[in-house]
Amino acid sequence: MNFKEQLIPYPVLEKVAAAAKELGVEAYIIGGFVRDLILKRNSKDIDIVSIGSGIELAEMVAGRLGPDVFVSVFKNFGTAQIRQGDLEIEFVGARKESYRSESRKPAVEDGTLADDQNRRDFTINAMGISLNAGTFGELVDPFEGMSDLRKKIIRTPLDPEITFSDDPLRMMRAIRFASQLNFDIEPDTFDAIVKMKDRISIVSMERISDELNKIIRSKTPSYGFKLLYHAGLLAIIFPEMVELQGVEHIEGKGHKDNFYHTLQVLDNVAQVSDDLWLRWAAILHDIAKPATKKFDKRHGWSFHNHEEVGARMVPVIFRRMKLPLNEKMRFVKKLVRLHLRPIVLSKEEITDSAMRRLLVEAGEDIEALMNLCRADITSKNPEKVRRFISNFDLVEQKLKDLEERDKLRNFQPVITGEMIMEAFGLKPAREVGVIKEAIREAILEGIVPNEYEPAYAFMIREGEKMGLKKV
Repeated sequence: MNFKEQLIPYPVLEKVAAAAKELGVEAYIIGGFVRDLILKRNSKDIDIVSIGSGIELAEMVAGRLGPDVFVSVFKNFGTAQIRQGDLEIEFVGARKESYRSESRKPAVEDGTLADDQNRRDFTINAMGISLNAGTFGELVDPFEGMSDLRKKIIRTPLDPEITFSDDPLRMMRAIRFASQLNFDIEPDTFDAIVKMKDRISIVSMERISDELNKIIRSKTPSYGFKLLYHAGLLAIIFPEMVELQGVEHIEGKGHKDNFYHTLQVLDNVAQVSDDLWLRWAAILHDIAKPATKKFDKRHGWSFHNHEEVGARMVPVIFRRMKLPLNEKMRFVKKLVRLHLRPIVLSKEEITDSAMRRLLVEAGEDIEALMNLCRADITSKNPEKVRRFISNFDLVEQKLKDLEERDKLRNFQPVITGEMIMEAFGLKPAREVGVIKEAIREAILEGIVPNEYEPAYAFMIREGEKMGLKKV
């Protein structure tokens, strides 16, 4: 099978072929670019394997591309990188690898193309395309990767137990590719993941979370999570999520399975947003339900305060999983804490005061919060879902009307602490905070508008109640 026609949009590859010929070495495209070319998926990363020095080949290619092309050399890894437009091209010499049991970092030596393909993780990533004279564009597919692409199967080229023992991160990658491509994992390969799952402990959490985030970003992320769960990997890397699984019954009363509910919420969010951190909020919105679960004979099961407990769990989970402890974490924490508020409002008579408070607390993240809350409606009763959605529409319209009128998204009372101190001749004191909070509450309750004159008059009245006099 020849892919010469498909390579025409990538003229840089002809430069690679010419440079390889001049150096007297063989060169092949290998890995993900080949897979994506066949699947007609967009790919900006091209891996070139040279049967010789990858660094030397990269430098000659750069010379042919012009004086503005810079080569990044990584001598410790024997690789070099060139950027050409929006393409990133990595060059490496063909390698043979061997592993020690306590590390996923291989001992490397020069090898043949066959050696290099043997070390690849999956058959669909082990295919190569020749860049050599006489065979340019020809597919090199020793493990029937093309057949596995047609069958939509993830399979290792060699014994899967050895493959996963050598580099346990490949277990996460198998599930990630299955989730991204909507492929099945071949039974022997999946059985090997189950058997070798404990080997994941030698992999850094940063690398694990990187693969997990790619699963979360996939079109239907629940598929990847179900594979992680059934393989036993999820219990090791994310035990809090596994604790959500299961239904407990007492006196004929049961609660829903919060694991599968969470996955449904995650998929619902994935249909409306590509935002990774909104998807994390979906994953963590009910994470504290196991810790807050209680049974009452009259009312059945409850998870009182799970939103507050869950919000406190967010930084702990982010820290352990080496996720960013910055505004991304704070965004997830805020949405977990607030995720019940719009749902409660949709069940009750809507008051302007409650709406104002929600707008103030959510701020710029109100749309993300509403997306999460809509996704959280997962009842199997269509009438219940219809009623919830209808009420939610009313809440959203009310929020829009209030925001237009009161501009509360980045709410700050017009009267500051400094103004209060100046008006009553005070230094920083408890009374300043009391008056400031009273003004804030009055604005949120709609007693006074957030405008200078009425708010200032309210401040004077509050001060006089406390025995203060305007200076």
